[in-house]
Formats: sequence, C-alpha cells, structure tokens
Amino acid sequence: MIFMGDSRRSPCWLPVGPSTREQDITLTGHAVKKIAIFADVQNIYYTTRQAYGRQFNYRKLWQRISSEGEIVAATAYATHRGDDKQLKFQDALKHIGFKVKLKPYIQRSDGSAKGDWDVGITIDVMETAKSVDTVVLLSGDGDFDLLLDKIKKDYSISAEVYGVPALTANSLIDSASIWHRIEDDLLL
Repeated sequence: MIFMGDSRRSPCWLPVGPSTREQDITLTGHAVKKIAIFADVQNIYYTTRQAYGRQFNYRKLWQRISSEGEIVAATAYATHRGDDKQLKFQDALKHIGFKVKLKPYIQRSDGSAKGDWDVGITIDVMETAKSVDTVVLLSGDGDFDLLLDKIKKDYSISAEVYGVPALTANSLIDSASIWHRIEDDLLL
C-alpha cells in the first residue's frame, strides 16, 4: 500500500500488490509498522484496580499505539457474565476497534472462579505474529514470557508489553522487547 497524505497519517491508502509480511511504504519512503494488540482484559482490570483503584483507558492506549503504525489486529479477551455494565464495556471496546472474545465465567463450588484466556491468547498471537512487525500484549501474567521469547526468535518481531509495575511478572518484563508501565497517563 502507498500512504497518501501528510506524515500525520490520513486514512487515504492505495493498495500496491500483495503484502504479507512486507511493510507498507508511505510516499515519504518510511515503512509503516504493522501492529497487533492482544488485551488480557481480566488481568488489566484487576491489576489496575488493585494498584490504583482505577480503570484502564483502552481508548488512550489505542491512540498511542496507532500513532506508531497501523493496527492490523486487536483482540480483547474477557469473561462473560451477562450484566449490563459488562456488556456496555464490551461494546465500548468494539467501538474503539477491538474484536472481543468472550469465555463463560465459571464460579466453582469452593468460591474460586475460572475464566482465563492464556491458551486462546497464545494461539492467536502465534497465528498473527508471522504477519506483523510488532505484537503488543496487555497483561502482567508471567505465563506469557515463553510465548514472547518464541515469537521474537521465530519471526524477528518486536514484542511489547503493557503492565502495572508492581503486578507484572519480572519474567514477562525480561521477555518483552519493550515494557510499558501502566501508570496515570493510561488510567481513567
């Protein structure tokens, strides 16, 4: 694709042949970075609430990341409880540009809950990594450290992580090409 417009990125694009992993080139000769975002919604919700007593600002994140390149995929992984507040939040994520994937919320008899998306996120990252330049993961879960190491090695891409400083696993921070601290500027 060729970018038409000034360097601030207008939405006017012209296709120029197939583009698998090749970066698109702007008229100014600069490559356009292809970015995929994967948001572990439960992890981000609970870590921002625990650390700050506030909610994460997905719209601000979208603005920040889209200024760095073209977001070609964005998926938010959440649990489904069916309450109105949650449905409004999921609609807001869709309006921003995320595809929302839901898993049923399971309350166990001992009071604990299950609804984690680790395997689903991993599968989607592995399938998407081969066609992007950057994978952005929103999570503090150390279980993703091996995934980031693998995609960096196998696809020579950047793997960025957004996480709450006190609640992000050190192994995940170490595996990230770039670690972004979730602080006041990304909170509501």
